[in-house]
Amino acid sequence: QVQIVESGGGEVQPGGSLRLSCELFGHVFSIYTMTWYRQVPGNSRELVAKITPENVTSYGDFVEGRFTISRDNNRDTMYLEMVNLKPEDTALYTCNADSTGRTPWGGDVYWGRGTQVTVSS
Repeated sequence: QVQIVESGGGEVQPGGSLRLSCELFGHVFSIYTMTWYRQVPGNSRELVAKITPENVTSYGDFVEGRFTISRDNNRDTMYLEMVNLKPEDTALYTCNADSTGRTPWGGDVYWGRGTQVTVSS
């Protein structure tokens, strides 16, 4: 019954900005580690940014300070603010929710279907 809905993707010029949102329906959002991944067809999936229920954050090496991940437990939503976007940031960005180790049954993992980010002139 848990569902993830991503939004905020779109097409921007190099140097532009976007804010991605990931909303989790049907469970207690606050117990999930939330992660953004991205993937270009034919390439391996990359970790973009992660935030734990304790608000510990981490980023992929390519981010280079350009992205900020955050969460609002009152809105059951996780955000990724991206600035200074580059053409190589073009990808399908997908949201992952992971409660492994935080529930009596071992936890659950859910994936959204993604939101497309395209950076081009």
